[in-house]
Amino acid sequence: MEEKFKSNYFYYRLYGDYALFTDPVTKGGGEKFTYQIPTYQALKGITEQNYWKPSLHYLIDSVKVVNKIQTETKGIRTPLKNGCNDLNYYTYLRDVEYLVQFHFEWNKNRPELSSDWNEIKHEQIILRSMSKGGRRDIFLGTRECIGYIERLKEEQFKAASTYYDGKKISFGIMFHSFTYPDEALEKDSENVLISNFTDIKMDNGQINFVRPEECQIHHTLRKYGYKSFSKETMTSVEEEFNTLPDEEVEIE
Repeated sequence: MEEKFKSNYFYYRLYGDYALFTDPVTKGGGEKFTYQIPTYQALKGITEQNYWKPSLHYLIDSVKVVNKIQTETKGIRTPLKNGCNDLNYYTYLRDVEYLVQFHFEWNKNRPELSSDWNEIKHEQIILRSMSKGGRRDIFLGTRECIGYIERLKEEQFKAASTYYDGKKISFGIMFHSFTYPDEALEKDSENVLISNFTDIKMDNGQINFVRPEECQIHHTLRKYGYKSFSKETMTSVEEEFNTLPDEEVEIE
């Protein structure tokens, strides 16, 4: 049996003034209420804003909740279709800071991109991008909540203390992630979008996530296609790596 590839671990600090990781239960009435913690899917999306290629996919291993969980409710004026406005209340997290650990694996559902499976070059681009604060804007759950990332080293992640050191907290069953068709591991998951839910627990301020396929609840939402890529329609990792200035390439 072929051994599954797994990259080295990467670490970054994520912070901002406000965050809104919306609990889907609250969406129906127009008023949004945040989860107390970021979801796996939100952290994965933020990680992809730092650097993403279709030849790989990210897995979030764990997150440390550094600051005390605090919320703030704001009245938001929202436009209606008839030209009038309505007032909704959104409840945000305030003064958030998280430390994230992740790694990547090759996307075996895209074998046509196997020429892009160069671990070292992807690794160096990821490290440099984190050192620069990411390649794209970072949003903490929603566009009005601007976030920032900073690269961390392993020892910084492990040594960091949190407000919840010495405490154990259960958040119950929460939305975990989506499984998109190009990330499906099972035959019956192909060409459909699946939402995953699981029990989330925090120990000493750290949440260790299970993989999407290990979640307790899977719900098939609908049929879902995905974009095709080829070597001719995307920039290879070699080309991207060669654009990095020599003095700024991270070597560890």
